[in-house]
Amino acid sequence: MELIENIVAFFNDILWSYVLVAMLIALGLWFSLKTRFVQLRMFREMIRLLKEGTSHDGGHAHISSFQAFCISTASRVGVGNIAGIAIAIMAGGPGAIFWMWVIAVIGAASGFTESTLAQIYKVRDPKTFGFRGGPAYYIRNCLGSSKAAALFAVLISVTFGLCFNSVQSNTIAISLNATFGVDRVVAGAFLTVLSAVVIFGGLKRIASLSSWLVPVMASLYLLLALVIVLMNITHIPAMLASIVSQAFSPDAAVGGIGAAILTGAKRGLFSNEAGMGSVPNAAATAFVSHPVKQGLVQALGVFVDTLLVCTASACIVLLFDGYADAGKTGIELVQLALTSQLGSLAGVLLSVMVFMFAFSSIAGNYYYGESNIQFFSTKSVYLLIFRILVVAMVAFGSVAELPFVWNLADLFMALMAIVNLVAITLLGRNAFMALKDYQEQKKAGVADPVFHPEKLADRRGIEAWGENA
Repeated sequence: MELIENIVAFFNDILWSYVLVAMLIALGLWFSLKTRFVQLRMFREMIRLLKEGTSHDGGHAHISSFQAFCISTASRVGVGNIAGIAIAIMAGGPGAIFWMWVIAVIGAASGFTESTLAQIYKVRDPKTFGFRGGPAYYIRNCLGSSKAAALFAVLISVTFGLCFNSVQSNTIAISLNATFGVDRVVAGAFLTVLSAVVIFGGLKRIASLSSWLVPVMASLYLLLALVIVLMNITHIPAMLASIVSQAFSPDAAVGGIGAAILTGAKRGLFSNEAGMGSVPNAAATAFVSHPVKQGLVQALGVFVDTLLVCTASACIVLLFDGYADAGKTGIELVQLALTSQLGSLAGVLLSVMVFMFAFSSIAGNYYYGESNIQFFSTKSVYLLIFRILVVAMVAFGSVAELPFVWNLADLFMALMAIVNLVAITLLGRNAFMALKDYQEQKKAGVADPVFHPEKLADRRGIEAWGENA
């Protein structure tokens, strides 16, 4: 077993430290140039589109842009946004935060591209009258590679539906035990029942939960960070100067500039998931008049995740004078930083935050798996088996020690991302043409642009738009 763990750790290090980071940065820059930095040019449009309400079609209420945004945000905004930032600072110094910001801006273009493609190649769900889609669907339907599509579907189902959810439940159980003394078995039983209620309720219940839980949890956490920032307002200039200066001339104690760039890049990419292939599964569920709408909304999600939530965590840690010599990292360092500023009540607040962040991730992660199980078959028995496995992994994670499961999930996620990045590189031109069409309609005075498949040079694989809808 130890040999297997060492092999998994070795390949993780190679993929995450070199191959994947290089691909994500290079392609993020390429997509930014091809879209003329759509993630910056159309920021106001992203905010406007987020306000679009639920649409109806044939008497059926569909998932709105905001609900799809919340499903994806529920998955990517998790405990990694709290604990992971502390780890990044300790490993790469304050400069890692600067490179995390840079990667977020670059990666938002990849997020736009993959989510626009997910909308273009989404398919109708005959049972719910809604939509589903994602990389497995555009790889099969447009690129015509069933084997690569099946590989992606398996990787994301295992990674998000099973492995990551066991890690999230593990984090919740440990946090409740440490703060309130709740036995991990009791915490696991409660969490398992709660997860089952949401998971067996299907996409509509997940969308409903996410649409109120995500704004609440993000707002509470940002408010907590804002209080600390205001308490230390005179130290903000020095903190920002440290972030920028350490980005280009970091202390040798943290490994030099290479460590700052690599740590910041890895944390940003792992957190916001831009280009990884997970978010498009949520983007495809939205009922919108044009694919570009979800591309823009999900690009905004990258900014929310990294520039807001991750930055909030960075402020909490960096405004704590003794963070470098505390001898702690991860969630323990954040908790120490909070208690030093706000007292013992901060431990309770952080546990509440951890619960909300982790539980919302369980719901969002599950849906990614569900969408890809349905890629193989729409028979309810397969979905039932998958739901039972997810609930079982939530229960298992609550009481187990999971370093190997976490490493395995990292490896699967890296492989999944590589498959998706190759696919969106090959299909990117269709997202660019869709963006051009959207911009031309807006320039012509069309308030609500409508997508017509004939605008694309290649209409192969399009099922839910135009005459194929």
